[in-house]
This record gives sequence, C-alpha cells and structure tokens, in this order.
Amino acid sequence: MKKVVLSLALVAVLGLSFTSCRETADKAGDALENAADATGDALEDAGDAVEDAVDNAGDALEEAGDAVENAAGDAVDAAGNAVDDAKDAAGNAVDSAKDAAGNAVDSAKDAAKNAVDGAKEAGKTAVDDAKKAGSDAVNKAADKVKGM
Repeated sequence: MKKVVLSLALVAVLGLSFTSCRETADKAGDALENAADATGDALEDAGDAVEDAVDNAGDALEEAGDAVENAAGDAVDAAGNAVDDAKDAAGNAVDSAKDAAGNAVDSAKDAAKNAVDGAKEAGKTAVDDAKKAGSDAVNKAADKVKGM
C-alpha cells in the first residue's frame, strides 16, 4: 500500500513539474482518480487474499481434524487387534499345555503298564523256576531214598 501512495505522489510531482497549471490540474485530477481506482483495486485484492487465506486455513484445520480422527480410529483398531492376538496366543498356550499334560499322562500310563507286565513275567518265570527246582529236589531225594 505504501508503494501505491508513493507512486501516486511521484506521478503527481512529475506531472506538475512538466505541464502547465491547467493541464497540471487536469492531470492531477486524473492521477488522483487513477490512484483512487488503483487503491480500491489493491484493497479489493487484499481482501480477496485474506478471504482465501482464511478459507485455506479452515480447510487445513478440517483436514487436520479428519487426520487426527482417522489416526485415533487406527490406534483403537490396532489396540483391539493386539488384544485379540494376545487372547489367541494365550488360548494356544493353554491348548499346548493341555496336550503336553495329556501326553505325559499317557506316557506314564504306558510305562506303568509295561512295568506291571514285566513284573508279571518275572514273577511267572520265578514261580516256574521254583517249581522246577522243587521238582528236581524231590526227584533227587526220591532217587537217594531208592538207592539206599
């Protein structure tokens, strides 16, 4: 705005110095009229620029609000997914522990059955050996009695 006023003043001074009074007055009037028009146009342009700046700032604020809202929604979704993943992992851990415990019980049961079967077999063998040893002892004793 300063430039416009200074330019008008310079034009007025130059106009006065090179022309006659009547022409100077007409030119000064024209210069003032042109200066007033230019000033009005400059003010109108400045108002439009301010209006555009306010509109752009409003749009930027609206977009920033949308971005914050979207980011908050994404954060909530991510937190929900993390909770679901943790829940699934815990469920899988429980299932694995249950399977491992079942396998351990089955293994212990099989080992106990094998131990019982081995003990039965060993007992049967011991009884058979005892019977044989007793029978041999009886036969030996009978042979001694006969031979006497």
